[in-house]
Amino acid sequence: MATDQPFFGAETFRLDNGMEVVLVEHHRAPVVAHWVWYRVGSADSPPGKSGLPHYLEHLMFKGTDKIPPGEFSKIVARLGGNDNAMTSQDFTAYFQIIARQHLETVMAMEADRMVNLRLREEDAVTERDVIVEERRQRIDNEPGALMNERLTAVQYLHHPYRLPVIGWLHEIQGFTREDALAFYRRWYGPDNAILIVVGDVTRAELEPLATRHYGAIAPRGVPPRERVREPEHHTLRQVELRDPRVRQPSVVAAWLAPSFRVDPEGHAYALEVLAELLGGGTTSRLYRALVVERGLAAGAGAYYRGTALDPTGFRVYASPRPGVELARVERALFEEIERLLAEGVSEEEVARVRRRMVAEATYAKDSPNGIARIFGAFLTSGLKVEDVEAWPRRIGAVTHQQVMAAARAVLDLRRMAVGRLLPDGGDGARA
Repeated sequence: MATDQPFFGAETFRLDNGMEVVLVEHHRAPVVAHWVWYRVGSADSPPGKSGLPHYLEHLMFKGTDKIPPGEFSKIVARLGGNDNAMTSQDFTAYFQIIARQHLETVMAMEADRMVNLRLREEDAVTERDVIVEERRQRIDNEPGALMNERLTAVQYLHHPYRLPVIGWLHEIQGFTREDALAFYRRWYGPDNAILIVVGDVTRAELEPLATRHYGAIAPRGVPPRERVREPEHHTLRQVELRDPRVRQPSVVAAWLAPSFRVDPEGHAYALEVLAELLGGGTTSRLYRALVVERGLAAGAGAYYRGTALDPTGFRVYASPRPGVELARVERALFEEIERLLAEGVSEEEVARVRRRMVAEATYAKDSPNGIARIFGAFLTSGLKVEDVEAWPRRIGAVTHQQVMAAARAVLDLRRMAVGRLLPDGGDGARA
């Protein structure tokens, strides 16, 4: 592949009402992935109503005048497809995986609920209770999820990324039908949406369908997203959760980091390489040092998410082996960070990581759904199609000097948030 060629070969056009359309042709099977992404997520929750975007995501399946409540997914299933939706900090997305001959059907259904959602009071109350139960099962009954929620709330001092995607329980319990409809009318419209279609369809086939169904919808006049700015971090913050249900203690360290969109010093692509080098699998530095060589940890890794509208996070984590105190693993984890900062990395090590990352991106081209998710995450965080297409080339150009500059800019042990998960009443030695 020539370095100046697009990686996925996406085509893009815009409807008269402002809706962006992205097409990636993928003709290996007569199937299409049809996604509608809205540029609104949990970080756009109104004050005191954390999780409202996720609540509306659930309610979008409650029907319109054309489609009765609960029938949307049943129709897709009868056509041999599957559908779902998801909410993140920066987006809400709805998708169907369907045979190509049914693309127009699901497109018409999705366009219908973009503007014609009908909510009964009983449906709003019932779905609120469903989300309360979902939160109890997925968060409140899972110590690891509780720790992640608390650590995120401590990591961000001011920015709404500190809010749980599902919302705080007491605020979920106060949601009303009117809250959901007001949010829907403010944010859901073609001028705030991106249609991404990947699969066995050409532009000549897709463009008239998109124009017929989505292009007929008047723009909403969606306001710009306004986010408060996260202040600079100067202190170490720590949170410790002890719970009798914990069977595997763990430690996580989190730093504020630039995203692809907000990257004044140009560190984001190097941070992706750094995360893979430090904690991307069994050949990474942390895994080799803590698990293989020193035998202290059952697992160790690193994580960085560059596709964020605002400054994001960089994390490292580890869990001790049975009989090993968490404090000992934590010391070893930070010793490896300090060693990297002091000794640096070689160009050969970085080159191996780059090659692996680009190879994994090549494998992603086999999945229409995976391709759609990549484009959606980029575009809803303020990036462009060109940024997706150029990602392998930019990763391939990262040098070891850039990796070290990014590491030294972000991994300051005096300015991190640390979360520890421990068994109740224990010292971390229990498995």
